[in-house]
Amino acid sequence: MRKLLNTLYVTSENSYLSLDGENVVVLEEQKELGRIPLHNLEGIVSFGYRGTSPALMGACAERNISLCYLTPQGKFLARVSGRVKGNVILREQQYASKNDDKVSLDIAKNCILGKVYNSRWVLERAVRDHALQIDTDRVKEASAFLKDALGRIQNAESKEQLRGYEGEAASIYFGVFDELILQQKKDFVFRGRNKRPPLDNANALLSFVYTLLTNSITSALESVGLDPYGGYLHTDRPGRASLSLDMIEELRAILADRFVLTLINKKIISGKNFSVKENGAVLMDDELRKKVLTEWQNKKKETITHPYLKEKVEWGMVPYVQAMLLARYLRGDLDGYPVFLWK
Repeated sequence: MRKLLNTLYVTSENSYLSLDGENVVVLEEQKELGRIPLHNLEGIVSFGYRGTSPALMGACAERNISLCYLTPQGKFLARVSGRVKGNVILREQQYASKNDDKVSLDIAKNCILGKVYNSRWVLERAVRDHALQIDTDRVKEASAFLKDALGRIQNAESKEQLRGYEGEAASIYFGVFDELILQQKKDFVFRGRNKRPPLDNANALLSFVYTLLTNSITSALESVGLDPYGGYLHTDRPGRASLSLDMIEELRAILADRFVLTLINKKIISGKNFSVKENGAVLMDDELRKKVLTEWQNKKKETITHPYLKEKVEWGMVPYVQAMLLARYLRGDLDGYPVFLWK
């Protein structure tokens, strides 16, 4: 269990939540893992199936403390809110901000600034750690372009202009991504980003992990009461989680791309579990998907220091922290949305 920004996260799938006086108590096999006074909480998020006592649910409803339930893998199940404080006001603020050109552009800028900043960090880290194994001049040139792109993005005057800068930066970044693949070069050749369908093993992995990360972000947005389908940069379409796609940008390189590179470079996976269809689409088999899912769950348990909160959190909690920070900004509690900038 962990408390972040007045929200209690119960990450053990076997935990049961109950009420004792004015405290929420977390139990596992009748053993108390911890307790927190209800007056310190705005929300409780539980990753498990054991459930919550009716008494605690009633106390949370009475005090307007949101209860959110997710699977152990992070898939959103349900949310229970009190009579007065639900997600209506927050979502009204979200929709109003979408229709405010300046606020909408500012949020979109932050998401793309985070994407390019973190992409550059990945390249700089490769130069620092693997200078003898990569074409450092080529990677440094790409890094310099991304550095200059940060200024252009900050000064973008429209979303169309912003999308243009983002597209250029992504092209440059993926143009040198093959340099970061240090092992199994024959099985994981990368000649640029392709999708729908992915046409090589590396792109198949990237697409799969991006989907996992998008699902985590969607659950995080649901857990704080935001609408995952109302985005700022990605246009709204039926069935498209546009806000999730906005918010994945800042975490894409630093979390998903580095995870894929680790799988390849540490030879955790190999090329034998891929197949090619007649149309050229590359598919992963069930064995590989299970292995990637296992490693992804392990990755989410790794602890980092959040660059804004200055607190230790698991990687798996980062989407939830960012969703809470966005909700706080929309409520007026923060002056701006603090994008995740890795250091």
